[in-house]
Amino acid sequence: MSATVILPNGIQLAYESFGDEEAPVILLIMGLGSQLVRWNIELCEELVAMGYRVIRFDNRDCGRSSHLDGAFVPAIGGGTPLAVPYALEDMAADAVGLLNALGIVAAHVAGASLGGAVAQLVAAGNPERTLSLTSIMSSSGNPALPPPTPTAAQALFAPLPRELTRDNVVADAIQRFRTISSPAYPTDEERLRWMFGLEYDRGFNPRGVVRQLGALIANGDRRPLLRTIAVPTVVVHGREDPLIRVACGEDVARSIPRARLEVIDGMGHDLPLALTHRIAEAIAAAGQA
Repeated sequence: MSATVILPNGIQLAYESFGDEEAPVILLIMGLGSQLVRWNIELCEELVAMGYRVIRFDNRDCGRSSHLDGAFVPAIGGGTPLAVPYALEDMAADAVGLLNALGIVAAHVAGASLGGAVAQLVAAGNPERTLSLTSIMSSSGNPALPPPTPTAAQALFAPLPRELTRDNVVADAIQRFRTISSPAYPTDEERLRWMFGLEYDRGFNPRGVVRQLGALIANGDRRPLLRTIAVPTVVVHGREDPLIRVACGEDVARSIPRARLEVIDGMGHDLPLALTHRIAEAIAAAGQA
Protein backbone atom coordinates (compact mmCIF):
# COMPACT_ATOMS: atom_id res chain seq x y z
CA MET A 1 0.00 0.00 0.00
CA SER A 2 1.31 3.45 -0.96
CA ALA A 3 -0.03 6.61 0.67
CA THR A 4 0.89 9.98 2.14
CA VAL A 5 0.28 11.65 5.49
CA ILE A 6 0.57 15.28 6.52
CA LEU A 7 2.21 15.74 9.91
CA PRO A 8 1.26 18.48 12.41
CA ASN A 9 4.45 20.34 11.40
CA GLY A 10 3.12 20.56 7.83
CA ILE A 11 5.55 18.03 6.37
CA GLN A 12 3.99 15.54 3.97
CA LEU A 13 5.53 12.07 4.06
CA ALA A 14 5.10 9.46 1.35
CA TYR A 15 5.22 5.90 2.65
CA GLU A 16 4.55 2.30 1.71
CA SER A 17 3.30 -0.42 4.03
CA PHE A 18 3.69 -4.17 3.59
CA GLY A 19 2.20 -7.03 5.55
CA ASP A 20 -0.49 -7.53 8.17
CA GLU A 21 -1.41 -4.26 9.88
CA GLU A 22 -1.71 -6.13 13.19
CA ALA A 23 1.86 -7.50 13.02
CA PRO A 24 4.81 -5.93 14.87
CA VAL A 25 6.08 -2.95 12.87
CA ILE A 26 9.53 -2.38 11.39
CA LEU A 27 10.10 1.24 10.36
CA LEU A 28 12.82 1.63 7.71
CA ILE A 29 14.62 5.00 7.49
CA MET A 30 16.75 5.59 4.40
CA GLY A 31 19.91 7.67 4.01
CA LEU A 32 21.13 10.85 2.39
CA GLY A 33 18.98 11.87 -0.57
CA SER A 34 17.88 8.26 -1.01
CA GLN A 35 14.26 7.36 -1.53
CA LEU A 36 12.23 4.56 -0.01
CA VAL A 37 12.94 2.35 -3.04
CA ARG A 38 16.54 1.90 -1.80
CA TRP A 39 15.03 -0.48 0.76
CA ASN A 40 14.62 -3.15 -1.89
CA ILE A 41 11.26 -4.84 -2.16
CA GLU A 42 12.87 -8.24 -1.62
CA LEU A 43 14.02 -7.14 1.86
CA CYS A 44 10.55 -5.84 2.70
CA GLU A 45 8.96 -9.10 1.55
CA GLU A 46 11.41 -11.23 3.52
CA LEU A 47 10.69 -9.27 6.71
CA VAL A 48 6.95 -9.69 6.09
CA ALA A 49 7.52 -13.44 5.72
CA MET A 50 9.21 -13.33 9.13
CA GLY A 51 5.98 -11.99 10.63
CA TYR A 52 6.43 -8.22 10.56
CA ARG A 53 4.60 -5.28 9.07
CA VAL A 54 7.18 -3.19 7.17
CA ILE A 55 6.93 0.55 6.55
CA ARG A 56 9.37 2.41 4.32
CA PHE A 57 9.10 6.13 3.60
CA ASP A 58 10.70 9.11 1.89
CA ASN A 59 12.37 11.49 4.31
CA ARG A 60 11.55 15.18 4.04
CA ASP A 61 13.26 16.86 1.06
CA CYS A 62 13.29 13.58 -0.83
CA GLY A 63 11.19 11.64 -3.30
CA ARG A 64 7.45 12.20 -2.97
CA SER A 65 7.66 13.70 0.51
CA SER A 66 7.73 17.48 1.03
CA HIS A 67 10.50 19.33 -0.78
CA LEU A 68 11.43 22.36 1.31
CA ASP A 69 11.98 24.54 -1.75
CA GLY A 70 11.62 27.75 0.24
CA ALA A 71 14.40 26.81 2.66
CA PHE A 72 17.98 27.97 2.14
CA VAL A 73 20.73 25.61 1.06
CA PRO A 74 23.51 25.43 3.67
CA ALA A 75 27.07 26.28 2.68
CA ILE A 76 28.77 22.95 3.40
CA GLY A 77 32.35 23.63 4.44
CA GLY A 78 31.62 27.34 4.60
CA GLY A 79 32.15 27.81 8.32
CA THR A 80 31.48 26.59 11.84
CA PRO A 81 28.91 26.37 13.27
CA LEU A 82 26.99 25.38 10.17
CA ALA A 83 23.68 27.19 9.66
CA VAL A 84 20.97 24.75 8.54
CA PRO A 85 17.25 25.13 7.74
CA TYR A 86 16.33 22.08 9.83
CA ALA A 87 18.05 19.66 12.19
CA LEU A 88 18.53 15.90 12.17
CA GLU A 89 16.25 15.89 15.23
CA ASP A 90 13.50 17.28 12.99
CA MET A 91 13.93 14.32 10.68
CA ALA A 92 13.70 11.98 13.69
CA ALA A 93 10.53 13.81 14.76
CA ASP A 94 9.13 13.19 11.25
CA ALA A 95 9.69 9.44 11.70
CA VAL A 96 7.89 9.46 15.06
CA GLY A 97 5.19 11.66 13.51
CA LEU A 98 4.62 9.02 10.85
CA LEU A 99 4.10 6.40 13.58
CA ASN A 100 1.63 8.76 15.26
CA ALA A 101 -0.26 9.35 12.02
CA LEU A 102 -0.57 5.60 11.43
CA GLY A 103 -1.65 4.88 15.01
CA ILE A 104 1.46 2.82 15.77
CA VAL A 105 2.41 2.84 19.45
CA ALA A 106 5.94 1.45 19.03
CA ALA A 107 8.11 0.00 16.28
CA HIS A 108 11.37 -1.75 15.56
CA VAL A 109 13.44 1.02 13.94
CA ALA A 110 16.12 0.38 11.31
CA GLY A 111 18.10 3.04 9.49
CA ALA A 112 20.81 3.06 6.85
CA SER A 113 23.61 5.65 6.57
CA LEU A 114 22.10 9.07 7.43
CA GLY A 115 18.94 7.10 8.19
CA GLY A 116 20.93 5.17 10.78
CA ALA A 117 21.76 8.43 12.53
CA VAL A 118 18.08 9.41 12.42
CA ALA A 119 17.14 6.00 13.83
CA GLN A 120 19.66 6.48 16.64
CA LEU A 121 17.97 9.77 17.56
CA VAL A 122 14.54 8.13 17.46
CA ALA A 123 15.73 5.40 19.85
CA ALA A 124 17.52 7.82 22.20
CA GLY A 125 14.71 10.37 22.33
CA ASN A 126 11.72 8.04 22.22
CA PRO A 127 12.56 4.84 24.12
CA GLU A 128 8.87 4.12 24.74
CA ARG A 129 8.24 4.14 20.97
CA THR A 130 11.27 2.04 20.01
CA LEU A 131 11.18 -1.74 20.36
CA SER A 132 14.64 -2.28 18.89
CA LEU A 133 17.28 -0.44 16.85
CA THR A 134 19.23 -1.58 13.80
CA SER A 135 21.90 0.92 12.75
CA ILE A 136 23.26 0.06 9.31
CA MET A 137 26.43 1.59 7.76
CA SER A 138 26.13 4.66 9.99
CA SER A 139 28.35 6.57 12.39
CA SER A 140 28.33 8.00 15.90
CA GLY A 141 29.36 11.48 14.74
CA ASN A 142 32.64 11.13 16.65
CA PRO A 143 34.95 13.69 14.96
CA ALA A 144 38.02 11.51 15.59
CA LEU A 145 36.77 8.74 13.28
CA PRO A 146 38.40 8.24 9.88
CA PRO A 147 36.89 10.22 6.99
CA PRO A 148 35.73 8.79 3.68
CA THR A 149 38.40 7.66 1.24
CA PRO A 150 39.28 10.37 -1.31
CA THR A 151 37.42 8.56 -4.08
CA ALA A 152 34.32 8.13 -1.91
CA ALA A 153 34.43 11.80 -0.90
CA GLN A 154 34.66 12.72 -4.57
CA ALA A 155 31.61 10.58 -5.30
CA LEU A 156 29.68 12.42 -2.58
CA PHE A 157 30.75 15.98 -3.34
CA ALA A 158 31.37 16.02 -7.10
CA PRO A 159 29.15 18.48 -8.99
CA LEU A 160 26.13 17.22 -10.86
CA PRO A 161 26.12 17.05 -14.67
CA ARG A 162 25.77 20.40 -16.40
CA GLU A 163 22.54 19.30 -18.09
CA LEU A 164 20.17 17.62 -15.63
CA THR A 165 18.37 15.38 -18.09
CA ARG A 166 17.05 12.05 -16.89
CA ASP A 167 19.71 10.12 -18.80
CA ASN A 168 22.54 12.29 -17.48
CA VAL A 169 21.36 12.14 -13.87
CA VAL A 170 20.92 8.36 -13.99
CA ALA A 171 24.36 7.81 -15.54
CA ASP A 172 25.95 10.11 -12.95
CA ALA A 173 24.18 8.32 -10.09
CA ILE A 174 25.40 4.93 -11.33
CA GLN A 175 28.98 6.18 -11.52
CA ARG A 176 28.84 7.52 -7.95
CA PHE A 177 27.18 4.34 -6.72
CA ARG A 178 29.86 2.12 -8.26
CA THR A 179 32.52 4.07 -6.34
CA ILE A 180 31.07 3.27 -2.90
CA SER A 181 29.12 0.03 -3.42
CA SER A 182 29.94 -3.49 -2.29
CA PRO A 183 32.95 -4.93 -4.17
CA ALA A 184 31.97 -8.52 -3.44
CA TYR A 185 28.27 -8.05 -4.22
CA PRO A 186 27.92 -5.94 -7.39
CA THR A 187 24.50 -4.75 -8.51
CA ASP A 188 23.73 -5.31 -12.18
CA GLU A 189 23.49 -2.35 -14.53
CA GLU A 190 19.85 -2.93 -15.45
CA ARG A 191 18.71 -2.83 -11.84
CA LEU A 192 20.68 0.36 -11.18
CA ARG A 193 19.20 2.07 -14.24
CA TRP A 194 15.72 1.07 -13.08
CA MET A 195 16.32 2.25 -9.49
CA PHE A 196 17.91 5.61 -10.30
CA GLY A 197 15.42 6.23 -13.08
CA LEU A 198 12.57 5.60 -10.64
CA GLU A 199 14.13 7.99 -8.13
CA TYR A 200 14.43 10.67 -10.81
CA ASP A 201 10.79 10.21 -11.79
CA ARG A 202 9.54 10.16 -8.17
CA GLY A 203 11.22 13.42 -7.19
CA PHE A 204 14.74 14.52 -8.16
CA ASN A 205 15.73 17.13 -5.56
CA PRO A 206 19.48 17.87 -5.36
CA ARG A 207 19.01 20.90 -3.10
CA GLY A 208 17.24 18.66 -0.61
CA VAL A 209 20.30 16.39 -0.52
CA VAL A 210 22.46 19.34 0.57
CA ARG A 211 19.93 20.35 3.24
CA GLN A 212 19.87 16.79 4.60
CA LEU A 213 23.68 16.67 4.58
CA GLY A 214 23.79 19.94 6.47
CA ALA A 215 21.47 18.51 9.12
CA LEU A 216 23.76 15.50 9.53
CA ILE A 217 26.94 17.57 9.79
CA ALA A 218 25.40 20.05 12.22
CA ASN A 219 24.20 17.23 14.47
CA GLY A 220 27.76 16.55 15.59
CA ASP A 221 28.85 13.92 18.10
CA ARG A 222 25.98 11.63 19.14
CA ARG A 223 27.95 9.44 21.55
CA PRO A 224 26.45 10.99 24.71
CA LEU A 225 22.97 10.20 23.37
CA LEU A 226 23.97 6.75 22.18
CA ARG A 227 25.05 5.83 25.71
CA THR A 228 21.45 6.37 26.86
CA ILE A 229 19.94 3.87 24.40
CA ALA A 230 18.61 0.87 26.29
CA VAL A 231 16.65 -0.98 23.59
CA PRO A 232 18.11 -4.09 21.93
CA THR A 233 20.49 -2.91 19.20
CA VAL A 234 22.29 -4.49 16.28
CA VAL A 235 24.90 -2.51 14.33
CA VAL A 236 25.56 -3.68 10.77
CA HIS A 237 28.50 -2.40 8.73
CA GLY A 238 30.40 -3.36 5.61
CA ARG A 239 34.08 -4.00 6.11
CA GLU A 240 34.81 -2.43 2.71
CA ASP A 241 32.63 0.68 3.18
CA PRO A 242 34.69 3.57 1.75
CA LEU A 243 32.22 6.33 2.63
CA ILE A 244 31.38 5.63 6.27
CA ARG A 245 34.34 3.53 7.31
CA VAL A 246 33.94 0.35 9.34
CA ALA A 247 35.54 2.11 12.34
CA CYS A 248 32.44 4.32 12.41
CA GLY A 249 30.13 1.34 12.86
CA GLU A 250 32.45 -0.08 15.49
CA ASP A 251 32.21 3.21 17.38
CA VAL A 252 28.41 3.11 17.27
CA ALA A 253 28.47 -0.40 18.74
CA ARG A 254 30.91 0.66 21.48
CA SER A 255 28.76 3.64 22.37
CA ILE A 256 25.41 1.84 22.74
CA PRO A 257 25.22 -0.41 25.82
CA ARG A 258 25.03 -4.12 24.93
CA ALA A 259 24.85 -3.45 21.18
CA ARG A 260 25.83 -6.35 18.93
CA LEU A 261 28.13 -5.58 16.01
CA GLU A 262 27.91 -7.48 12.72
CA VAL A 263 30.63 -6.62 10.19
CA ILE A 264 30.03 -8.05 6.72
CA ASP A 265 33.05 -8.85 4.58
CA GLY A 266 32.82 -7.59 1.01
CA MET A 267 30.05 -5.09 1.78
CA GLY A 268 30.47 -1.43 0.91
CA HIS A 269 28.05 1.46 1.31
CA ASP A 270 24.90 -0.06 -0.14
CA LEU A 271 22.30 -2.76 0.48
CA PRO A 272 23.06 -5.29 -2.25
CA LEU A 273 20.40 -7.77 -3.25
CA ALA A 274 22.75 -10.66 -2.45
CA LEU A 275 22.80 -9.62 1.22
CA THR A 276 19.02 -9.31 1.57
CA HIS A 277 18.65 -12.38 3.78
CA ARG A 278 21.57 -11.48 6.02
CA ILE A 279 20.34 -7.92 6.55
CA ALA A 280 16.78 -9.13 7.18
CA GLU A 281 18.12 -11.58 9.76
CA ALA A 282 20.08 -8.79 11.49
CA ILE A 283 16.99 -6.56 11.72
CA ALA A 284 14.92 -9.48 13.01
CA ALA A 285 17.64 -10.41 15.50
CA ALA A 286 17.46 -6.93 17.04
CA GLY A 287 13.71 -7.35 17.35
CA GLN A 288 14.02 -10.74 19.03
CA ALA A 289 16.78 -9.84 21.49
